[in-house]
Formats: sequence, C-alpha cells, structure tokens
Amino acid sequence: MSDARPIILQVSIADRLGGAEKVAWNLFARLQESDCESWLAVRDKRSKHPRVLQIPNDECRSSVARRWGTAAHYLPSRTRGRVWALARKIVQRLGSGRRLADLMLGHEDFEYPGTWKVLGLTPRLPSILHCHNLHGDYFDLRALPWLSHQVPVVLTLHDSWLLAGHCGHPMECERWTIGCGNCPDLTIPPALVRDGTAYNWRKKQDIFSRSRLYVAAPSEWMIKKLSRSMLAPGIVEARIVRNGVDLSTFRSMDKMTARQAVGIPLDKKVILFAANGIFNNFYKDYRTIRSAVTKAAERVRDETILFIGLGEEAEPVRWGKAQARFLRYESDERTVASYYQSADLYVHASLAETYPNSILESLACGTPVVATSVGGIPEQIEDGVTGFLVAAGDAEGMASRIAQLLCDDARRRDMGHQAAARARERFGMSEQVDTYRSWYGEILRNQG
Repeated sequence: MSDARPIILQVSIADRLGGAEKVAWNLFARLQESDCESWLAVRDKRSKHPRVLQIPNDECRSSVARRWGTAAHYLPSRTRGRVWALARKIVQRLGSGRRLADLMLGHEDFEYPGTWKVLGLTPRLPSILHCHNLHGDYFDLRALPWLSHQVPVVLTLHDSWLLAGHCGHPMECERWTIGCGNCPDLTIPPALVRDGTAYNWRKKQDIFSRSRLYVAAPSEWMIKKLSRSMLAPGIVEARIVRNGVDLSTFRSMDKMTARQAVGIPLDKKVILFAANGIFNNFYKDYRTIRSAVTKAAERVRDETILFIGLGEEAEPVRWGKAQARFLRYESDERTVASYYQSADLYVHASLAETYPNSILESLACGTPVVATSVGGIPEQIEDGVTGFLVAAGDAEGMASRIAQLLCDDARRRDMGHQAAARARERFGMSEQVDTYRSWYGEILRNQG
C-alpha cells in the first residue's frame, strides 16, 4: 500500500446486530490493528465507538418527512406481522409522495439521500468503500455508479438480494436469471405488496452496468450464482473470501465450566440454536426445528432434553418430552461462546443461507452441527465428520440425526474434536481479515 495510511470505510446496517453486521464490525475492528485507518458507516449506531459514523439520511430529508419517520417509530416495533410491517412503512413514507407510490407499486425504496454523502464522513476521502447488506432501508443503490468511479467499491454478498427483483434468497425460483416478474412469492423478505420485481430487476441491471465493483462472497455457491446474474457485467473482479470467527473466543472449553458460566443445568442434554430473531425469521424455519426436537426427545430415553433458542426472549415451553427456553439476543461474544460450549449439539434448519456465522462459531467451540444442506452450509460442515446435513424442511431426518448424536456420546465427542480442529485450520477471523487487506492492497496498486 502507499505511504499514507489508506482509509477503509465499511458500510453496514448497524454496528451491532446479526450475521452480516457482525462480519462488517469484526472487519472494521480488526483493521484498526493494522496499517489501515478503519471506519464504519451505519444506519443504526448502537455503540459509542468514535469511528462508527451514522449515515445522515434523516438530516437530508425534509422536515415533514422526518416527522412522519419519527411517527412510524411509535407503532409496535416488536410486532412482526405483515399488516403492522406494512403500516409502519406507509407511515414512514407519508412525508414523501414518491416513496409512498413506490411502496404501493412494489418498487424497491432507494430514497436514502445520506448515501451520497458517505465519502465525506471520514477525515479524508476513503481509499476503499466496502459495502455490506444494502437492503436494510438505508442505502440508495443508484449511487453505486458514481461512488465506484470516485473510489474502489467492494461489495460483500451476504445474501442474494442484489441479484433479484426483491428477495434476499430466491429459494427454488430461477426467474432472477432472466429478469424476474411473475414472482411466485412476494412475502419472501424483503417483502413487496405488489409485483414490481421486473421493474426492480431492470433498475438494478442498469445501475450495475454503469458501475465498477469488486465483489466478494463467502461461498462457492454464491460465486456460482453471481456469474449467472445481472450483477456480473458490473464486476471488475470477484473473489471468495470466507467468513471467519475469533478463535480466541470461540474455542473448545470444558462443558461443565461453560454451563456454570451461563446457568445451564449440568444434568441435561442441551440442543442450541442461535439467530437474530427466531419465531418469525422467514429463512430460519423455526417450525422444523420445533418438530425435529420434539421427535428426537421421544427417541432419547432416560435423558432430559433442553432446547435453548438464543436470539429472542420468550416464556419457556414444553415440546413433548423436551424443555425449550428462549433467551434475548446477546451481543457479548464471550457469553455467546459459553452457550455454544455448553451445548451437546447445535441445530440449524434454514431454508436458505449463504455462509452462516453461527455454524462456524459452533464448530469452533467443538460442538457438532445438524443443519440443512442449503446454500453454502455444505462448504462449512463435513457430513458425518463435523456434523450431519439433512434436506431443508425434513424434520424427520433432522430428528433422526439429533437422536443419533445424543445417544452416542463417543461419536458426538469425536465429531466435536474434528469440528474444532477444522475450524482452527479453515475458519479463523485472521485469515478473513488478511485476505481482505491483501485484496485492498492489490486494488489500490492497480489504481495506479
């Protein structure tokens, strides 16, 4: 890199939230320890870190639009139903006729004027602008051509939204390869009220055709999708950069010690699932997890099964012979690691995934995983070695694998040892950060 310290500006929804936000935060934090000057621009600032900057979307709106945006916050935020979600969006947009019309036409909302000011947030012009999930109601995608001709722009794909007319993952639908339209499911997040997917697809295609983008994805699965998408013409270079975890935090530990740290009974077989939102997260398939754990508990005799859902607080319930507890989202990584270290196994029943951090964290803690064989998950789990893979929605198959591991202590311990060893070899955060730093350097040198 050049003599002046390069400024690397990450862009993300929030500084502390779910998987994609954690990747952006960890990269931002680790780069501060390097020869880079690291900053993070977000929609929602939840920390007090002085180098976390808030994108000034509200400040750039009219006073009327700001008042309606504030009013929307008074609607119940914990309600996840589609009616309330639509009501909040309508109220948010009442101050802008254009945004309200786009909502009702099924057009994606790109009216986020603070996007055009992100390059001025740092003390000097950023050397690299590194963008993460851009569909969290905060980023004007139309700015990408201009931004990418001012500074090199790196995009990390955490899902498939940039490739489709509205959805984060198109599931089995292939219409994203030919222009969308006639969408089979408008409820897939980010949901639309009307089928504007063909319009959205063409709009993105035009934006990307005028952009110069360096695109990263954590899995081969996503890279293959990328090559078939309308994003491909705007790519200067694409690379696989696998997600990593902090192996000094997520590591094997004595199970009894870990359980005492977080108050988990010592005499139970513990199954863990972690997600930012559990019950109504479209992709995480809570129904299959509940059914699988219930079925497995019937097959595991003379054992008390405790299921822990980490990521959404609720009253404890019984699933047949199993107990189920639901705990609030936990931001402290050491506490999160204690839950993985306490568990006998981790379950992950997603309908679609790119490369989930939670599976890497579990493996690094020496906890075997039973997960659905979707997206990039087969690139994380060695079937029969570090865990088991089952078909999406297959509660019976998942129950069978859960019961098999809970009934075979030796097999489970061996899988845990293999999982931790593989994580040390492949899933360290240092490798991820070093790969990005090296790529940043190449990009800047090629800029001349």
